[in-house]
Amino acid sequence: MATWQDFINQNEDRDGVRLTWNIWPSTRIEASKLVVPLAVMITPLKERPEMPPICYDPVLCSKPQCRAVLNPLCQVDYRSKTWLCNFCSQRNVFPQNYATISETNQPAELMPQFSTIEYQLQRTGNLPLIFLFVVDTCQDADSLKALKESLQLSLSLIPPNSLIGLITFGRMVQLHELGCNGYSKSFVFRGTKEVTAPAASSNVVRTEVQNRFLQPLQNIDMNLTDMIGDIQPDPWPVHQGKRPLRSSGVALSVAVSLLETTFPNAGARVMMFIGGACTQGPGIVVGEELKDPIRSHHDLEKDTCKFFKKACKYYEGLGKRAAENGHVVDIYSCALDQTGLHEMRYLSNLTGGHMVMGDSFNTSLFKQTFQKVFAKDAGGQHFRMAFNASFEVKCSRELQVCGVLGPCVSLGRKNQSVSDTEIGVGGTSAWKICGLDPSTSLTMVMEVSNQQPGSIPQGQASALQFITFYQHSSGQKRVRVTTIARQWADAATNVAHVASSFDQEMSAVTMARMAVAKAETEDGPDVLRWLDRMLIRLCQKFGEYHKDDPSSFKFSENFSLYPQFMFHLRRSQFMQVFNNSPDESSYYRNKLNREDVTQSLVMIQPILYAYTFNGPPEPVLLDSTSIQPDRILLLDTFFHILIYHGDTIAKWYKQGYQNQPEYENFRQLLQAPVDDAQEILQTRFPVPRYILTEYGGSQARFLLNKVNPSQTHNTTVGWGGGGDGTMPVLTDDVSLQVFMDHLKKLSVSSGT
Repeated sequence: MATWQDFINQNEDRDGVRLTWNIWPSTRIEASKLVVPLAVMITPLKERPEMPPICYDPVLCSKPQCRAVLNPLCQVDYRSKTWLCNFCSQRNVFPQNYATISETNQPAELMPQFSTIEYQLQRTGNLPLIFLFVVDTCQDADSLKALKESLQLSLSLIPPNSLIGLITFGRMVQLHELGCNGYSKSFVFRGTKEVTAPAASSNVVRTEVQNRFLQPLQNIDMNLTDMIGDIQPDPWPVHQGKRPLRSSGVALSVAVSLLETTFPNAGARVMMFIGGACTQGPGIVVGEELKDPIRSHHDLEKDTCKFFKKACKYYEGLGKRAAENGHVVDIYSCALDQTGLHEMRYLSNLTGGHMVMGDSFNTSLFKQTFQKVFAKDAGGQHFRMAFNASFEVKCSRELQVCGVLGPCVSLGRKNQSVSDTEIGVGGTSAWKICGLDPSTSLTMVMEVSNQQPGSIPQGQASALQFITFYQHSSGQKRVRVTTIARQWADAATNVAHVASSFDQEMSAVTMARMAVAKAETEDGPDVLRWLDRMLIRLCQKFGEYHKDDPSSFKFSENFSLYPQFMFHLRRSQFMQVFNNSPDESSYYRNKLNREDVTQSLVMIQPILYAYTFNGPPEPVLLDSTSIQPDRILLLDTFFHILIYHGDTIAKWYKQGYQNQPEYENFRQLLQAPVDDAQEILQTRFPVPRYILTEYGGSQARFLLNKVNPSQTHNTTVGWGGGGDGTMPVLTDDVSLQVFMDHLKKLSVSSGT
């Protein structure tokens, strides 16, 4: 390859894999000195339309403790029809159906271009998809009507053989029986008492429960459509100064228990729609009295939240129960106030379910996002979702796994490749991911187990194999196998060789995920100090400088953007909770923990494009100096798409120049960012909030909050930069330049 960046891009396109370091230091001590840990981000179901599944079972290593899958890195003896496992060195005999293989007639799994390969298992039957709708009826009539229309539309997108169930809840929880023709029947549960599944259910009980509450869509299509249309707002009166009594916790408990009883260890999806916080029963988040506000970050810091710890424990328990049985829990939260997402985050984080936050079910943001849940793959036949997956890693003996950062739970599989150090979900070499889609990405943190210098020959390669077993949306059981290898180097004598393989984008995302994991249990300032210490150590290790001379500091090209990423991460909503509710913080962190490197980087350091009369659109610095009067800016923060009209552009627009034929070029300039924004809105999940604003507009705050404040009210003469239409930022935050100057000073200091 021409450059390391080409190598990194090629591997990401082919295998959906990126590493922080693409050459590995050969000892544990040298690896710890690299500051950024050895880590791999893998997107297990990255879309590869050119790679159809192979219709036979994979060949496994015969050693019970290994069970690695045959791959292009294995040594093959075509004469004796045997192969040597590259993980445990076990010699294995090929099965009978491989009798005709030779150097010129290789199966796909031995070809180098198939380092990622997918198998369709032959001995398993097709399973139906299962969807269980859990609907909050404590909403105003307009919002509930819009939600019902979205649910009725979704029925036309779901395969006819899928099993469907319906639960509605307000003060009471109703589990609707679907096998009734001509009349409606439901079982009512008190909203103050938790529901648990029976300890042991016979097949007769399971079948009876399934036949009552989960029916094939093709049998009940019209009946269910009418039933959803007949859902009414909760009839219990709400007195002045009170919140409606909402039993979200019990409703979830009913849903989890129903699926636990009928389809244990099978792919299923609970889709919960909530319009407010749980106000009674188990899982209560806030009291009934409106005079008692829902908890804020300040309350969490002071530990003055009456219901918080108990609610977290309750929802974490439900999340673990759902995850153990392979069931996904999606939460669609649409309300102007908080709904308790912070307490309920465990349900999405443990099961891999979607978390969507909006203002109302009547907004296009929710409607479009919900339709995208049922988007089809490139072939247009199956959903872009997978169920009940297990994810396993095989390592060469020189490597160990510390843990995974992402939406998964441990399967408790310990072996010699599991490190004693736990980061994220650790202590295992296998994990369960109940819900997967093509963008779901896991970050695996590794550790070098070798402690003897010189015991690994320079240039020798070691391998990692990722095995993802999952239920495809067609009902088939499939296995996707990715095998990668990287070389070792002695970092003590050849640190420049290791440094050249550094992937700064992947490293920034890894550190962001680690910081978010720390923020769950540690104070915000402590996490920021940890990020600062790690950045200073990295600069001291890989920067070129003279002691105590900040002006001499230089970073090589593949490290040059890393401090900038850390600057924006420190200012981001992932680290700064000011002006964000706990629900918003949990929502943002949930998305960072499941998206790939490219999308995560957009969240950390948003992209800014400028549109002018002088040429085509171009990316510009995320800096306050980029805000010019004769520019239109397009800001993509992943969560928001913002179009900003500079002062001059805004004045021309108000005067209606775009409507005059002689100013056709101005109309085209106005339209260009709108078209580009629509393109992003079409492909992004969840659909971002779309904002159109101008110079001096109230919503320009979304732009000013993200740009580097190189011009502030302290550095600019007069408001508006002397009336030239630029926008200084009203903030006391330091700029990137001040941050970099201080970083260089600390990095080169003899006393640091």
